Amino acid sequence: MSREPLRARVLFTVATVLALSSTIQSWRLQSLSGEKTWALTLKLMAQLMVLNSVYWYVPALLAPTIVAITRRYRLGHTPWTTTLGVHLASAFGFSVIHTSAMLVTRAALFPFGGRVVDTVNWSSYLQRQYIMQLDWMLATYFSLVGLGHAIAYWREAEERALNAERLQTRLAEAQLQALQRQLQPHFLFNTLHTISSLMRSDVEAADVMIDRLSDLLRMSLRSNAQEVSLKQEIEILQSYLAIEETRFRDRLSVAIDVDPAVLDARVPHLLLQPLVENAVRHGIAPRARPGRVGIRAVRSGGQLHIEVRDSGDGLPPDRLIAMNDGVGLGNTRARLAHLYGAAQSFSFANLAGGGFQVTVSIPFHLGPLAVDADRAEVA
Repeated sequence: MSREPLRARVLFTVATVLALSSTIQSWRLQSLSGEKTWALTLKLMAQLMVLNSVYWYVPALLAPTIVAITRRYRLGHTPWTTTLGVHLASAFGFSVIHTSAMLVTRAALFPFGGRVVDTVNWSSYLQRQYIMQLDWMLATYFSLVGLGHAIAYWREAEERALNAERLQTRLAEAQLQALQRQLQPHFLFNTLHTISSLMRSDVEAADVMIDRLSDLLRMSLRSNAQEVSLKQEIEILQSYLAIEETRFRDRLSVAIDVDPAVLDARVPHLLLQPLVENAVRHGIAPRARPGRVGIRAVRSGGQLHIEVRDSGDGLPPDRLIAMNDGVGLGNTRARLAHLYGAAQSFSFANLAGGGFQVTVSIPFHLGPLAVDADRAEVA
């Protein structure tokens, strides 16, 4: 709807420019025929401007109708015999309307003098006027038909591009949902395995873990959004850490260092849990000594940097390579690539003084992701 006034302005701007051009040409031809006073010259200029404006404004007024007819009867979409018949009839109607408007305008502007008064045979005069302009009228009409075809093809191309973009968005959304759903059973199976092991040694602790697991699942499954605030993600992480602290007791300590200014930043849902789970599994679980897991989040320019590190002994090179194929880190890397493309980075490495660190950098933003905004709008 917003494009309609623009098209009308364009049509009448073009018609006005052509009317001015035709007026100047006609006035110059008239002035070459003999000398005239300034008063007569200005009067003639005004008359010619009105006449040429009608000449070009009539096609401008009828252009939307002709384009609409073209859209309805278009080559390749309706039988060619029907299309040809409709356009021939429309071209005849257009030429009659245009010629009639010109004759009425000319009669109003030049009531005394000119061929209209001097002509005795009105039928011959009208036929002559119509035939003299017929080729131009046909050319004008079929130019507008060509414009109608161009607009129709442009709209179809635009619609195809839009549909392809929507399809690509839906595909990316489906892939992201599949990746996200992989994390939930992966985490659940690992936690249930931990509870099963604990049942043999500490039933009371296992019972506490089941209650905490129930709370954690409620928090992690309550949102289908691809992104949540960092504050929500930390709440989920703390529920997970409560389970692991029940399991490892004094062997596990956790330090969370998050700048309060980034708590409202949007991050992928279930981003931190698999990273911390990886740190606990490889940095804390294999060793009898106490260990530490640290989570840090800061903003640097337009990026949000998140680090998860453990105080273990690091991983051998072959394990580092294999971790790319794991559900936790491999899934996280794929989700980040889908969500942020080249604007994100994801890396992990052994630390020089011992331990292992995963670093994530994503664009800092506070609003919902486009995928989630589309879903909310549909809902």
